[in-house]
Amino acid sequence: MKDVQHSKLREVIENIEKVMIGKREVAELSIVALLSGGHVLLEDVPGVGKTMMVRALAKSVGASFKRIQFTPDLLPSDVIGVSIYNPKELEFEFRPGPIMGNIVLADEINRTSPKTQSALLEGMEEKNVTIDGVTRKIGSPFFVMATQNPIEYEGTYPLPEAQLDRFLLKMKMGYPSIQEEMEVLDRAQKTPPIEDLDSVMTVDELIELQEQVKEIHVDNTIKKYIVEIAMRSRQHASVYLGASPRGSIALMKACQSFALLYGRSYVIPDDVQYLAPFVFSHRIILKPEARYEGISAEEIIERIITRIPVPVQKVVR
Repeated sequence: MKDVQHSKLREVIENIEKVMIGKREVAELSIVALLSGGHVLLEDVPGVGKTMMVRALAKSVGASFKRIQFTPDLLPSDVIGVSIYNPKELEFEFRPGPIMGNIVLADEINRTSPKTQSALLEGMEEKNVTIDGVTRKIGSPFFVMATQNPIEYEGTYPLPEAQLDRFLLKMKMGYPSIQEEMEVLDRAQKTPPIEDLDSVMTVDELIELQEQVKEIHVDNTIKKYIVEIAMRSRQHASVYLGASPRGSIALMKACQSFALLYGRSYVIPDDVQYLAPFVFSHRIILKPEARYEGISAEEIIERIITRIPVPVQKVVR
């Protein structure tokens, strides 16, 4: 059964690579977040394929895809939906917003006001939305991939800490290499590959895999390793606010999904070391002097990891 799961997930990655060139790591991390029931924040400049990545992921798993283009005048009701009075039926009818989908692209999320940004909070955390006092459940699976431009660009609103903490992972796509960009140009002369992309997994299979993630073994030594990294981030001289307990939970879940992706039934220290910067970097706030010196949150997490002894554990097979 484990080999079948591993094979299915590899098929999804290979399917995405038919559309995205040189973005295997981003594809793998996106699947890790999807399996964990978490969400992803992609921070990068326009035009590097963020939207295409989400569309390819949705098509690969046979899930419904919704897109929200965030603008300064966007209202919360434009995100979660609205009740409209039907004069024929003499009652209000709920018209769902784009958040009521399986895989949702929140494009340029930091270009809208904090009030509209917060409209995503309940849905991302509780997987339901409340409209006119009525709580409505969002179907499973539910995955939000939000994109944002670097905050130093004009016309952007930095995401509040409470909302940043809702994202399981934060990552960047980066520019392609010369050869990769040449291949992009070659493909642009033909029919876009996304139009011919078929699903290689069903939604039911995805939900089953999400349940399988919970069965991945996490040894107590690994849990202590995760907590130690989180604790050190709170005590670091350059950090004003360290990783929260929610961050520790997020890292453990991400490690379980990563282990499943690589066909293992247990988490190893390498999983923690690799994923910690993606999970913790957006959850810590640096002191002003650290920012002035050009120190990044990723660098601090990596330094913390190098100073903590790697745990020795018994392998569970």
